[in-house]
Amino acid sequence: MSNQLKNTTSPYLLQHSENPVNWYPWHSKAFDKAKTEDKPIFLSIGYSTCHWCHVMAHESFEDEKTAEILNKYYVSIKVDREERPDIDSVYMSVCQAFTGSGGWPMSIFMTWDKKPFFAGTYFPPKSHYGMPGFPDLLNAIASQWNNNRRELLQSAEQIISHLENEGSNNSNASNKNLIEQAIQIFSDSFDEINGGFGSAPKFPTPHNLLFLMLYAKQNQDLDTMKMAEKTLLQMRKGGIFDHIGYGFSRYSTDRYFLAPHFEKMLYDNALMIIAYSVAYRLTNNKVYLDTAEKTAEYILREMTSPDGGFYSAQDADSDGVEGKFYTFTLNEILDVLGEKKGRKFAQIFDITSGGNFESVNIPNLLKGNDLTSDFDDELNKLYDYRKNRTKLHLDDKILLSWNSMMIAALSMIYRVSHNEKYLNAAVNAQRFIENNLRNDTRIYTSWRDGKHSENSFLDDYAYYIAALIELYNTTLDSSYLEKSKQLCTEAVKRFYDHKNGGFYLSELEHTELFLNPKEVYDGAIPSGNSIMVYNFVRLYQLTENEKYREFTEKQLYFLSSQASIYPAGYCMFLLAKMLHENPPEHITVAVKSQSDLEKVKENIPFLANVSIIRESEKYPLLNKKTTYYICKNHTCLSPTNDFPMVL
Repeated sequence: MSNQLKNTTSPYLLQHSENPVNWYPWHSKAFDKAKTEDKPIFLSIGYSTCHWCHVMAHESFEDEKTAEILNKYYVSIKVDREERPDIDSVYMSVCQAFTGSGGWPMSIFMTWDKKPFFAGTYFPPKSHYGMPGFPDLLNAIASQWNNNRRELLQSAEQIISHLENEGSNNSNASNKNLIEQAIQIFSDSFDEINGGFGSAPKFPTPHNLLFLMLYAKQNQDLDTMKMAEKTLLQMRKGGIFDHIGYGFSRYSTDRYFLAPHFEKMLYDNALMIIAYSVAYRLTNNKVYLDTAEKTAEYILREMTSPDGGFYSAQDADSDGVEGKFYTFTLNEILDVLGEKKGRKFAQIFDITSGGNFESVNIPNLLKGNDLTSDFDDELNKLYDYRKNRTKLHLDDKILLSWNSMMIAALSMIYRVSHNEKYLNAAVNAQRFIENNLRNDTRIYTSWRDGKHSENSFLDDYAYYIAALIELYNTTLDSSYLEKSKQLCTEAVKRFYDHKNGGFYLSELEHTELFLNPKEVYDGAIPSGNSIMVYNFVRLYQLTENEKYREFTEKQLYFLSSQASIYPAGYCMFLLAKMLHENPPEHITVAVKSQSDLEKVKENIPFLANVSIIRESEKYPLLNKKTTYYICKNHTCLSPTNDFPMVL
């Protein structure tokens, strides 16, 4: 039995295309049907590697009796949150307003004109622990719709009014101490024993660690650097890092970084590569470079399409069991590696007969074992064994914003490793975007099965601009810089609020919901608004074009007011603020020859802004050799023939 999802390309929607529920994709046909038949809409939002989405699907959406209720009383719509972040963002705000929390699967009940009157997340098939059973809830809301609709519609109007007022009540008063306040918040919540901040669950949030590391460097603050390093080391040792196949899971369910929520997301791994690469540049500790390279190896091996784009995610579940793909019994280890090597491996990687996680074992190095232990042969054997033991679902859609994060990450790891395969992968992915997800100044959110989406959002522009800036910083190829400037102009045109400041999530002329949010919080990934201020800072420092400085100042002012309540939740914005207030060196290179230019490329710093020119009256060659003109804080040093050693 197929439903209306059978002709979509989203892996999440296709997972539900054989449900007995008569699902529709988000389309005018569904809303017209609801209006014509005078039915409410049940909107379910999730993504293909979401564990609890799978659970609710098996319990409810595959159940004939539950489907009968949905098909009789509702028009049901499925949305992939990764393809439609606008729908997800708006209704997540609704869900949080109704329940005080949010998550996926998200369950929204609304009118045919998209006004929500009830919301929640996962609902079990039968009532327990104070949660209503899903069939009972469906019947109760259907009864209310038919017998007490006025109250439901009043609820919808109240929640919309609340969200509209919430969005317009932002103070414009900036706070000059945001950076220090954020550092204090991290210091107060730092787990000195286990790394990370607060208790379980612990998310990697690598942009928080980047903020801490930049602050530590600018202020020579060893305590702040220790917080970042302890966290990076514990994550590398823990089960959140896949010691067999590499890469990081989405978050740790405990405070030790031992037991992860096992799904792997492209964005997490991109940001982790950046954080570990920066840590290596700052400390020269090879464990950080090793971690970044192993994570990149995972991406190139398992998450890269033949055409060069990067896939979105791998599931946590195998054969319906979360983590089954990643865990081992002691007997399995001994069978694969043999008694002698198996026992040695088990001792180092915490593999026991009783298990360290639900009677099985997550390989980890948390018990003080050496990160540089040489088990390459054993790891390869276990990798092959694991791959053939069971399968993982792969979400193979290609998202522009997440691909852009990985392009930036691979560009940056190339700058510390000088391994050409990373730069080649970044260039290939950027070429994929140009060929499949861009049409002149218009770009598109996702690509799968030979088709791109019709939508684009702020994050697509913001992250792609950032990726192009990083490609320029790595290659000094001015074409990347020119593309970034073109798309920056487009982002302002399509998303910027000239009256109140900040960028909307959806294009100004293509908003179909009752809200067009300005996302500012740096959660699992930095917000589009934070990435845009970072872009403005970098473009101004690279080009010295005053329009970028003006947008930097406006965006900093806008985000300062947003961040004042909880500054530690805005770390990417604060990082950009630090770069603006304490700019890295600007290095103008007067190049004598092409061979000298290649040498410059081999030593490009992470943050310094590099401009390449030919010899001129303003920038003559010193001693008839390639010459470096270095300026910082409105002061320029004497020209030199020696490449400057800066971050």
